[in-house]
Amino acid sequence: MELPDLGDMTMQQIPLVATAAQSLNVVLSQQLIRLDLRQRATGLFMDVWCNGTQVLCAVACLDRNPVVRDAYFGVPGDLMFADQQGTSDPSWDGLGTRYLLLWDGGGTDDG
Repeated sequence: MELPDLGDMTMQQIPLVATAAQSLNVVLSQQLIRLDLRQRATGLFMDVWCNGTQVLCAVACLDRNPVVRDAYFGVPGDLMFADQQGTSDPSWDGLGTRYLLLWDGGGTDDG
């Protein structure tokens, strides 16, 4: 699947499965990142852990909106969802296909 054109950003897709709640670990720029996703009646939400410490809790997952937003949290780069069929906010049933989770390393080397 082709990643969306988001200007000068170089994106890496983080694989997800279409389930209403999931947790996954991924190494981004030598940092162990855990992502907990859960669908609620009001939308999809994400908790972010960096090297075993929770740094973000219940962040609303919105189409083409940064999740982390601030280097202060210690997460390298930023995460965002991108709708492949329009501009809808993500829901669990399209994760990994219609709704891609993308990481922009901000010029870092994911080594």
